[in-house]
Amino acid sequence: MSSTILAIVDVFNLWDLLLIGLGILLAGIVRGFVGFGASLIIVMTASVILGPRAAVAIATLSGLPSMLQLLPVAIKKADRSFVIPFGLAAMIAAPFGTWLLVSIEPIFMKIGISVTVMCMVLMLYKDIKISTRSNKGLLIGIIGIGAGLIQGSAGIGGPPAVAVALSKPGTAEEQRANVIGAVTALGICGVLPLWYYNLFTMEVIVISVLFLPIYVGSTWVGTQFFVKYGRSYFRNFSLIVLTLISLITLIIAISNY
Repeated sequence: MSSTILAIVDVFNLWDLLLIGLGILLAGIVRGFVGFGASLIIVMTASVILGPRAAVAIATLSGLPSMLQLLPVAIKKADRSFVIPFGLAAMIAAPFGTWLLVSIEPIFMKIGISVTVMCMVLMLYKDIKISTRSNKGLLIGIIGIGAGLIQGSAGIGGPPAVAVALSKPGTAEEQRANVIGAVTALGICGVLPLWYYNLFTMEVIVISVLFLPIYVGSTWVGTQFFVKYGRSYFRNFSLIVLTLISLITLIIAISNY
């Protein structure tokens, strides 16, 4: 087993490992502070080296421990009338998204990921409110299906959930809890489809475990930052992070086309 792990690690040069490690470090900090965005960062950095399929699998697998870290916050403060129907709808849709991931050429997946992120950022930047007052369950279900498809195909289903969470009234703590609850559901719903299509390869597992301490530690740092500054900077920081990620992802995708 140890020889297999060393053989996998030896395939990468120092700069490859550094890029993935820095991506996961930033992902953990962002995840701890705003409750989302980690998958976007990991998919962006890892897909440059490993391709979108392995990147989505790494983002899903490496994010599981941080879900457990932040889950108590979601259980305590999240709006269950939003999180539960959203999560159920996403779980139904995610397998179809994963089918797209394994069926489409990687280069087109990279471009699709970039365009999807840009659309989500524009929606948030324009402060488009997604009201859930009328036909509440139906609308949340539709948004959950869309997020599940995006999560299954690109590993970045969080932005639709964030758009709804930021549209709902409440404190920064309550909005963050809703985001954490929805992103946790998305992370869980992506596991089985990825496993079914054999995307949790030994390479994916080794990379995920190798950087696990960095992810867990940086998530804790981000959480502490939210405790101190969250009320003032939560929304603006969320938009800045999404904007930077989407622009860089789009540039990389176009340059590799």
